[in-house]
Amino acid sequence: TGSFVRQDELDAVRETAARHELAIISDEVFDLYPLEQREPGRSGALVEEREALTFTLGGLSKSAALPQLKLGWILVGGPETLVRRALDRLELVCDSYLSVAMPVQLAVGTLLERTVPVADQIRRRVRANYATLRSLVRQFPACGVLHAEAGWYAVVQVPAIRSEEALVIDLIERDRVLVHPGYFFDFPREAFLVVSLLGEPEIFAGAVARVLTRASG
Repeated sequence: TGSFVRQDELDAVRETAARHELAIISDEVFDLYPLEQREPGRSGALVEEREALTFTLGGLSKSAALPQLKLGWILVGGPETLVRRALDRLELVCDSYLSVAMPVQLAVGTLLERTVPVADQIRRRVRANYATLRSLVRQFPACGVLHAEAGWYAVVQVPAIRSEEALVIDLIERDRVLVHPGYFFDFPREAFLVVSLLGEPEIFAGAVARVLTRASG
């Protein structure tokens, strides 16, 4: 996550999927939150896909920061025959297992109308905090920020002088900062910390400084 597919990569996937009648599943929940200017050659959203059967995923949890309302959606694109068959099957699955709570159904129109200003605020916040993080990390040569293109999390690589678990617990108990260890996300080695970019900028900057100081020993 946190990366856009290059256009040449998408073209290759699309051609393979169309030739073998495979489906493309495009998780675009963070498409609204690019952390920097999108690089040339990166693909856009797949909502308008016509060549291969495509399922584009979204939801209120990221677009409106409302995960507790449990409303997501799947946009289906591709050849008309395949789309029609897929929609028939999705309708059965959604009606049988994934029904939306009535209060959410009644409020969804208003919630979607208010998504744009909320997403704008989140986008400004995460971009500013990502820039702050990268700036602060330059003061700690033993640490680094893994490149990310979108989302509201960042991954910081820190010296592996103790376990991630010990470091995370130390940060909570001694510095009052909560981060996630890399092993939560199946990183193959240590040491990585996953930080949220959603905090208030002043609080975020202070917390990151404490994390980097503690991690650097």
